Amino acid sequence: MIVDAVQRIEQELAGGLKLSKCQKCGCMQDALHRLLLALPHIDTDSARALQDTATIWSQQMQPVKYACLGCAYCYPAMAQNIFSAGYPQLNLPAANCGLQTDNETWPPVAGEYFVLSPSAPVAVSTLASADLAEALAKRQPAGLSIVGKTETENIGIDKIIKNTTTNPALRFLLICGSDSLGHKTGQTLLALVQNGVDDRRRVIGAPGKRPVLQNVTPDEVSQFCAQIEVVDMIGCTDLNEISASISALSASPVSACGCDGGCDNPVTLANPALKIKIANPEITVKLDKAGYFVILPLARQGLINVEHYNYDNSLLRIIEGKTARSIYLNIIENGWVTELSHAAYLGKELAKAELSLRHGFKYTQDGA
Repeated sequence: MIVDAVQRIEQELAGGLKLSKCQKCGCMQDALHRLLLALPHIDTDSARALQDTATIWSQQMQPVKYACLGCAYCYPAMAQNIFSAGYPQLNLPAANCGLQTDNETWPPVAGEYFVLSPSAPVAVSTLASADLAEALAKRQPAGLSIVGKTETENIGIDKIIKNTTTNPALRFLLICGSDSLGHKTGQTLLALVQNGVDDRRRVIGAPGKRPVLQNVTPDEVSQFCAQIEVVDMIGCTDLNEISASISALSASPVSACGCDGGCDNPVTLANPALKIKIANPEITVKLDKAGYFVILPLARQGLINVEHYNYDNSLLRIIEGKTARSIYLNIIENGWVTELSHAAYLGKELAKAELSLRHGFKYTQDGA
């Protein structure tokens, strides 16, 4: 059975990687990352062979163009499901894009959201309808706190739980727009509030491909289900209808625990004192003891040339690549940048250089 599982995993991944869309998808990148961390714990020849193959596949992946396309058949999700079924004694490691939180800001997990009024009671997920989120934010209906898309039934829902349970003002999550075909995020949310999760944090009865909540605790899931009432408007894209529902919900007397005020088990909400942190424009990039970089796009060769210098202006090395991602990952892997602010600056400048190659505009490196 173990050999069969490994072979089926390899077949699923190989089938997906034949498609150009999978080679640019965050779903596939995440699956390869997780499997490469888990496979060393399986002492079989087939697992070792798959690890070697998956390493090659990971190196051949193109820069991620989209986090998820919501495909009706998701090859990497199927591969991960086969792993979980074949090796119930092992947990796939958390995603390499594990959530980064800042408890001094709200929402604590960054994402493609529009925050209108942190003290308002209604959050809205437009599921796979990204344009609907922007249109709703521009309309600014009364009672709307935050609105954004949610494309996946795992990390997407993890973010929703983190961002709603850290705001005691939120009482409702209205889900609308088109549900993603393969992930069925909206249906997974409905299953979550109705059934909860099992001991492996898999949403019970969820129809999604991989509805496993790796980045939240059972207590956070329980708090979400107690604090937030999920309002089902899946499929609705009518701005007038959605706005009217938001206004009606915001006027509702329902308490934060989801009852009519007579609850015997009130919920203790996290972070009662919310703070909105404004970015300080005066913060500068720290001097990096590892040196500094000079970036030069080479249009004729289609390459980005990066020269790494010591502070006595002696040239340490030259790094060349076709994409910003390949260069900065190589720099980080080798420890040639040691300050976070310098790494952020370098990533920004490399992205600008790559865009200049693609679109033909002149690149000028900003001072740090």
